[in-house]
Amino acid sequence: MSANHTTTTTSVKETSTNHKTEPQNTAHNILSVEKTTCCIVGGGPAGAILSLLLARQGIPVMLLEAHKDFNRYFRGDTLHSSVLEMMDELGLTDRLLQIRHTKTYKYITQTADGPVTFADFSRLKGKYPFMMIMEQVRFLEFIVAEAQRYPNFQLVMGANVQQLIEEDGIIRGVRYRGQGGWHEVRSDMTVGADGRFSRTRQLAGLKLIEHETPIDVLWFRLPRKPNEPEEELGEFGHGCLLVLTNRFEYWQIGYIIPKGYYPQIHASGLEALRQSVAETMPMLADRVDHLKEWKQVALLPVKTGRLKRWYRPGLLLIGDAAHIMSPIGGVGINYAIQDAVVAANVLRHPLKAGQVRQRHLASVQRQRELPTRIIQWFQSLSHEQIIVKTLKSGKPFKPPKIMLLPVMRDLPAKLMGYGVWPVHVKR
Repeated sequence: MSANHTTTTTSVKETSTNHKTEPQNTAHNILSVEKTTCCIVGGGPAGAILSLLLARQGIPVMLLEAHKDFNRYFRGDTLHSSVLEMMDELGLTDRLLQIRHTKTYKYITQTADGPVTFADFSRLKGKYPFMMIMEQVRFLEFIVAEAQRYPNFQLVMGANVQQLIEEDGIIRGVRYRGQGGWHEVRSDMTVGADGRFSRTRQLAGLKLIEHETPIDVLWFRLPRKPNEPEEELGEFGHGCLLVLTNRFEYWQIGYIIPKGYYPQIHASGLEALRQSVAETMPMLADRVDHLKEWKQVALLPVKTGRLKRWYRPGLLLIGDAAHIMSPIGGVGINYAIQDAVVAANVLRHPLKAGQVRQRHLASVQRQRELPTRIIQWFQSLSHEQIIVKTLKSGKPFKPPKIMLLPVMRDLPAKLMGYGVWPVHVKR
């Protein structure tokens, strides 16, 4: 245990909270009470990056992750130019690039008129004009290992947050179930970075304004051969859009369908799904038999949304906890990391002084809300005007002429690669 974190074993009184999920007497069985300056709930990209940035500033920070490891079956693995440049500002990109990864320079989709470049990252003027695809577990392990170099950082795995500690209308920390039972963390600041199904958001009573999208995605894996393309592939089929992401030994496949079509697909049987994949992407025809049962296929009902307010006194939400992104463009990780960088830039001095105010939390939202709204609008436009219109027409995808203009290759690449404007780590 770092000297910057204090731990006691005690019995404490139940503190006031408006959002309890456990019986009243749970707080009387607390095994330990720890104190830190910033408690971050959620060990995904946003939580890990924010932890590292605060730890580098000498701020005591505790990162709580509900799972016992960072490995998830269908986590996003894309790191865009903005993230690589922020890593470069921390002096970490050279080491990050030594971890196994692939690079994508263009999003290319087959159309009735031949292949069309939807986004050309190679035309970006930054230092890293490509999208990097790296297993998210490796990225998180790298970031956390870097944070662990600082004695004021602490990671707790298997910490399932169940309660927020609220006193006089201010969030003062969390209670979680972990090793041996209940534990409590008292903190000056709590950050919810626990993803699209955020428990922190629910406990705080912050309501997500959700927007239904017209698509859903089936996720599954098929083997990849060494001589096959390294870049991401896309192909419209009859009633589906197939997107292939290179994961070295296998393809992670997104099978995009109009919303509500899954029961019909399931009723048609697995053989019909295999045949659809083979017809849409003939190079996969020799391995679709690897799909042997429906439990190999995961349904992601696609939704987008965002909070009207990202904070309460003593609490800030970032990443998917504050705004849910569509998987289109693979931008969720990058926008979440940008949230974390802005939060660190704004909060580092107030945290050191012990004087975080609501205006600081509002400043984080103010800087990040417009870029979020714009990318969500862009994703919605892609859903409606390109994907669903093509899928329901039953005809091969024929891109609008405006998509063929060079500027229309640059705009999606910029929005995905950097966002509306770049975010930088303050020195």
